[in-house]
Amino acid sequence: MSSAENSLELISFDGEIMVVDSLKDLELSLNELRKEELLGFDTETKPSFKKGEKYSISLLQLSGAKKAYLFRLNKIGFPNGVKQILEDENILKVGLAIRDDLKGLKELNEFIPKSFVEIQEVAKTKGLKSQGLQTITEELFQKRLSKKAKLTNWEASKLTESQILYAATDAWIGREIYLALQN
Repeated sequence: MSSAENSLELISFDGEIMVVDSLKDLELSLNELRKEELLGFDTETKPSFKKGEKYSISLLQLSGAKKAYLFRLNKIGFPNGVKQILEDENILKVGLAIRDDLKGLKELNEFIPKSFVEIQEVAKTKGLKSQGLQTITEELFQKRLSKKAKLTNWEASKLTESQILYAATDAWIGREIYLALQN
């Protein structure tokens, strides 16, 4: 990391974060998500450090402007209610490098993704030089995005505060980038 990047202020989600790891939390979160028109979207998977080792998606993140929802798929599975949000054409879902995320989710529960927007494609049409979440964040907001928690265990029995904040920020920043690129 260059000293210029290091001097940039860190950007992170400062809204409410709901970790959904029970069916009780699931219903509440789905009712709130159905009211949203634009969601940031991302997933996390336990990293693999051995050749041939592969894990399923552990966490699905969906973020509105003020609240992020972290679905612990490794604990609650991939419920049909979540699938319905991802198939809802009235809710725009934006993220970066979403093709692999969608492929991984379809391995858990078949669905037809609707109203998904790839930020890299929007960034390209707007003439941005950068293609990664970190570099687009720096270019648009002159702020730094931390990726420290990326290679942590997303299947841990309890997520750490840094994992929770990282996951919420990763989904939320996609939403913010999309909005900034629309202006």
